[in-house]
Amino acid sequence: MAAMQNNPARTGSLWGEMLSVTLYKWNQGRVTRQVTFAALVVILGLGGFFLAREIAGYYEGGGGGRDLGVVRYLLPAAMVALAVWVSFRLVNLPRFAEFLIAVEAEMAKVSWPTGHEVFRSSAVVIFMIFALAFLLAAFDFFWWFLLHPRELWSLITGGGISGP
Repeated sequence: MAAMQNNPARTGSLWGEMLSVTLYKWNQGRVTRQVTFAALVVILGLGGFFLAREIAGYYEGGGGGRDLGVVRYLLPAAMVALAVWVSFRLVNLPRFAEFLIAVEAEMAKVSWPTGHEVFRSSAVVIFMIFALAFLLAAFDFFWWFLLHPRELWSLITGGGISGP
């Protein structure tokens, strides 16, 4: 229990962390944190954009009700601003920031393949897919001809496929 109390990643309440303006270990895991922040902002920003389009389309399309005027754009803009702040604070929450720092450290240890290795591996996979597809088709035709001897005999004699 004492270890949990001394862990800096577990101190503070969620609301206290969300209202804080401090940066947690700002120089560690910077790339991963920036990419995570950008992805969250894009996702939430698109949500605000589509919300603004829906609100505008609802009132322009005769959906009824009174026109909200500029409020129909301010509401999504305020939601996007709030989403940017929440995204910024999220990547600075100690537990989440520690996770992103660890992710960046592990990604630095990965041995990435060269372009030539990726090409060769992809060629092998594509060849195997076609080879297995051909093998499966051959088995399918074999069993079809074995289980339908009348149609096979008709094809051999040139009479075409006869009815039942």
